[in-house]
Order: sequence, then C-alpha cells, then structure tokens
Amino acid sequence: MNRRNILVGLTSFCLAAAALPGIGIAEDNPLIGSWKLNLEKSKYSPGPAPRSLTLNFVANGANLTDTAEGIDAQGQATKTVLAHIYDGKPHPTTGVPGGLYDSSTYTRSDAHTVNFVRSKDGKTVQTGSIVLSADGKTLTVTTEGTGPNGQPIHNVAVYEKQ
Repeated sequence: MNRRNILVGLTSFCLAAAALPGIGIAEDNPLIGSWKLNLEKSKYSPGPAPRSLTLNFVANGANLTDTAEGIDAQGQATKTVLAHIYDGKPHPTTGVPGGLYDSSTYTRSDAHTVNFVRSKDGKTVQTGSIVLSADGKTLTVTTEGTGPNGQPIHNVAVYEKQ
C-alpha cells in the first residue's frame, strides 16, 4: 500500500467516524415520547386554554415529527402534525385549528432550547420557544403572536413527560 492509499483510507475512516454520532441524533433526542399538558401550570392569555393536549414526538431520521392531539376549549377534537426539521426553513404544518398557520420553522439554540416561527401564507403569525428542563421531565412551550380571533396572545404551556 502506498502513502496516498493510506491517507485516502485514513481520511475516509475519519469522515465516517465523525458522521456516525449524527446518525443517532433523533433516537437520542430527549423530546421523543409523549408529553401531556399540565393545565394548572400553564397560562393562556387571553385564553381560553384547551381542555387537554398531548404532544407525541417520534424520530424521523435526524428530525422529529410532533403530533399534537387534544380537545379544544369548545370540546372539539384537534390533531396537528408539525415537522421538526431543524434547518431554519419553513415546512408544512397540517391540521391547525382554524387554519391559523400553515408552516413552521425550527432552529436549535442549544441542547435544551428550540425556537420556532409559525407562518400563514409566508407571513409570520407566531413565534416562540420550546424549552426542555435540565432533568428532561418538563417541556415549556412559550408562544407569542396572533391568536385565532386576531387578538395578541402570550401562552406558556407546560407539559410533563409521560
């Protein structure tokens, strides 16, 4: 084996080894699983809060799919599917009650914080953050922007790992 072949082989090995930790990112993500809204710890301003809401995060390659299912304040069942693709670009969001937004953009700030932008027809209608507690048992979703009736909202939804 000549020096060039050894260098090419070593370079290939190093690149592959560096890529391997990224393969399991979604599987190791502490968001994966089911999260139930704790209404007593949450604040919906101006409200009303949903009667119940559960987030279910599943791995989708290096990204996540979040299915949010619950009962809204009027007693209607809801199911919204959000693609958590952390590339800073908008991706379709389906099932949003009242069609308030049609896409979501996600970026990571750090290992415990994800920022999001929700848009309707390319216009930002809500922004916020998803913060995982240090112990991995509590998820806090803070949302600001425009609510279903066009009014300003500031919601802090607290979820507990199931």
